[in-house]
Amino acid sequence: MPEARSWWVYMIACRGGGIYVGMALDVEARYRKHAAGRGAAYTRMNPPVRLLAKWVYPDRRSAAQAERAMKRLKPLEKWSLVSHQAVPL
Repeated sequence: MPEARSWWVYMIACRGGGIYVGMALDVEARYRKHAAGRGAAYTRMNPPVRLLAKWVYPDRRSAAQAERAMKRLKPLEKWSLVSHQAVPL
C-alpha cells in the first residue's frame, strides 16, 4: 500500500496585490513552478511575490474542499485568514 502523504493548501501574494490559492503535495516545489512561470495561468499573469501561508490536510479530498472554500473568500477575508495561519512559514 502506498505511503500516505499530506496535502497542503497554500496562499501566495502576487504582484498587483492579489492572492492566489492552490493545493499541492510539495508547496515549495509548486511555488518554484509558479515563480518560474510554469504554474497556474493566474500566477503567469500576476507573478508571485511571496508565500503567505500553508495549511496541512490528511488527504487530497479534504485539501480540495478547503481550497475551494478559500478561493470563494473575499480578499480581506483571505488576508484575515493568512494572519491566523495554522502552520508558520
